[in-house]
Amino acid sequence: MDASIQAQELFAQLQDRLGLRWLAGQSGGSRSIESVETVARRPSLAGYLNIIYPNKVQILGTEELAWLDSLDSRLRWETIERMIQYRPLALVISKDQPCPEDLREAAEELQTPLWSSPNRGHELLNLFQYHLARVLAPRITLHGVFMEVYSIGVLITGESGSGKSELALELLTRGHRLVADDAPEFTQIAPDVLDGACPELLQDLLELRGLGVLNIREMFGDTAVKRNKYLRLIVHLARPNADTMAGDGDGMVRLTGDLGVRRVLDLDVPLITLPVMPGRNLAVLTEAATRTHILRTKGLDPAAAFLARHSHFLERSAP
Repeated sequence: MDASIQAQELFAQLQDRLGLRWLAGQSGGSRSIESVETVARRPSLAGYLNIIYPNKVQILGTEELAWLDSLDSRLRWETIERMIQYRPLALVISKDQPCPEDLREAAEELQTPLWSSPNRGHELLNLFQYHLARVLAPRITLHGVFMEVYSIGVLITGESGSGKSELALELLTRGHRLVADDAPEFTQIAPDVLDGACPELLQDLLELRGLGVLNIREMFGDTAVKRNKYLRLIVHLARPNADTMAGDGDGMVRLTGDLGVRRVLDLDVPLITLPVMPGRNLAVLTEAATRTHILRTKGLDPAAAFLARHSHFLERSAP
């Protein structure tokens, strides 16, 4: 799903934090930038004034304005015209410096948002880059219940009616926290990080068959709900087939567990499959799966240790 943001939205989101003032080009507030542009073109999201490879948000600091003042009138106007013609999302003047009148007129005439901020240039650069990168990051919505279990993000998936919400409710009673039910949204905010959050419409809610919609925050308190969490593990609830029930499955699975990976955006997320059968305590199994995953990330694999111990025993017993 491609994300986008308009200039007026960006201004509203950062106005208080950066003390932004709109100097000219307010009619260009609907100008937008989409996430596909950030990977399909060379210009970066935000940076200091660049005429050759213009940034989407062009920052004009003390040096940039001084450079403009050093140009003769003809070259200065040509440079300003080029800046505007590249259709940046916005031009931002740092440290509340006086805005050149010709720049203001050009921005107003060609409907280019022109802002001013009391912050220094490097502060504007860092915050605009960080904010735009998060807003325009690749994102996807998955079906399942997203929980915080033992401080890591665990997505519980499975077919409809497999007991995902019931398992989430049991985990909540055991002190774990809900992030999102049914449709958590995941954003790839870094090459190896998927940040999961809840859509505003579903905030604090959990739906169970027979009980309807429950407000978890009101039932269990503020500490039972988490705003967002990084996705580290997927627990998939599956109804076992006849072969598995009869014990004809892969013998190695009995030792290592049913492990795999699921591709989410550009990342492979570890996946553990738990068979759903009458009498099984899925909450305890999910906690155990999470603890085991944490151990594996630290380099401690019980199955590998057992296989190594078994091989050593066979070597000692060989004639």
